[in-house]
Amino acid sequence: MTSKGKAGGKTTVQEVRKPFITGSITDENTVKSSLFFFGTLIVVFFIAFIACASASFSNLILRLAMNLAVTVLALVIFFSNGSKHGAEAVARGEILYQKKEKGRSFSDSEKRICYHAAKGFITGFAGTIPFLILAVVLAVNTSVQMTEAGTLPSWMQAYTNRSDIGNALVSYTQPEGMGAVDYIRALIRICIIPFVNIIGYSNKTGLCTLERLSPVILLLPAVSYGFGYMSGKNIRAKIHTAISENDKRRIRKEKKRKAAVNHNGNRREPEQLN
Repeated sequence: MTSKGKAGGKTTVQEVRKPFITGSITDENTVKSSLFFFGTLIVVFFIAFIACASASFSNLILRLAMNLAVTVLALVIFFSNGSKHGAEAVARGEILYQKKEKGRSFSDSEKRICYHAAKGFITGFAGTIPFLILAVVLAVNTSVQMTEAGTLPSWMQAYTNRSDIGNALVSYTQPEGMGAVDYIRALIRICIIPFVNIIGYSNKTGLCTLERLSPVILLLPAVSYGFGYMSGKNIRAKIHTAISENDKRRIRKEKKRKAAVNHNGNRREPEQLN
């Protein structure tokens, strides 16, 4: 067990960190954890879509505030989940370290599921892969979206019967069907709708740039989860420090109580008369 002094006002709190066994970068729970991350990602995307669907305000400041708030909240959720799982992994490593110190054996699978600094990032990345693949396809194939079909003016309707230009005019009024990239675009825009709202639907060039950056944007939850997982060490240190401080306060109170009892006992002793 290691401790680290921290000055805070008049008192000094000793930060307590217990040693732990480091696990592997992946383990038998990686697939399960990645699927859980993927499910959480879908739920967060769905809630964010509902929250941001009506948040495309004309006022820039209001639009920025609303959509950034949704984005930050989503990242906080993933960071919190990562912190919880990281702290649990560190706790398992602390238990195994105690077993090692006592000469007790443990299995390789028990060691693998312990904390590893990169495990959170791997879990988040694996859980994001389905969306990430689609985002990469969109980023490679996207282009500035222009208005395609329209309505011919009334004075041009007569020209549609001409054999030389009639077919071209008719095709102008018939929009092309959606292709695979268009469906992917719709899905990815739903996933990154806070950023789409910030850019604005009328900014065609900005939306194209956003789609090219969509793989990076979709990795933000995985990065947040990974840093949250790494914070598991600090969470365990805070827990041990709190326990240590509570024990110190309990010991001080017990010493004061005994001192008071002894003091009162000495006062009750009868004085010897000469």
